[in-house]
Amino acid sequence: MLPKVIIHNMTSVDGRLDWFPVNMELFYGLIPMWQEDATLAGADTLLAVPLEEADETQNEPSEPDQTSSDNTKPLLVVPDSKGRLRGHWHLWLKQPYWRGGVALCSKSTPSEYYEYLKQHNIDWITAGEDKVDLKAALEELGSRYGVKVVRADSGGRLNGALLRAGLVSEVSVLFSPYLVGGITPKSIFAAPDLESEEGIIQLKLLAVETLDDSVVWVRYEVVK
Repeated sequence: MLPKVIIHNMTSVDGRLDWFPVNMELFYGLIPMWQEDATLAGADTLLAVPLEEADETQNEPSEPDQTSSDNTKPLLVVPDSKGRLRGHWHLWLKQPYWRGGVALCSKSTPSEYYEYLKQHNIDWITAGEDKVDLKAALEELGSRYGVKVVRADSGGRLNGALLRAGLVSEVSVLFSPYLVGGITPKSIFAAPDLESEEGIIQLKLLAVETLDDSVVWVRYEVVK
């Protein structure tokens, strides 16, 4: 069964994800309402966050307590068919937010990446040929791990792929009171240009709320 997928982002009023100060406490303080079973993060998003260098430990097996036994915590799930997080995964799983990790791979994923995942007790799902088949991977995530709710914590590229594939049930946006501008915006929804109006995604308003510091929180249901 396909899990419910929720996109949750904070943007400037003009829809940018960069440059403006993000109220992280406010942003992450809303997350418990969804009771997510998995956090779906983009590889670009994780690689942009500085962590301890992995070179000295990336080929060493993980300790038995690498992952948490607390089943109330979500899984960390990352589409990464090119194996870009090799040498980084085990560092992310040292963080206290997740009970374990699942890499989403494809048939083109390098064998060295699978070996790294095995050494660090990180599960994986292989779906798709050259890139990850997100629908098939999410269905397997549901059947194998009982995942019913997925929250996407990522940038515009993964959001765009999920939306274009018709996999998103809800879009949650915190509009922060800033204008950034620019002609190459890093936006919440990055996808190839449409050739007709057929691909426009219709939304139905669920709720609007004004939060601290003039932040407006808007939630939409994706009309299927």
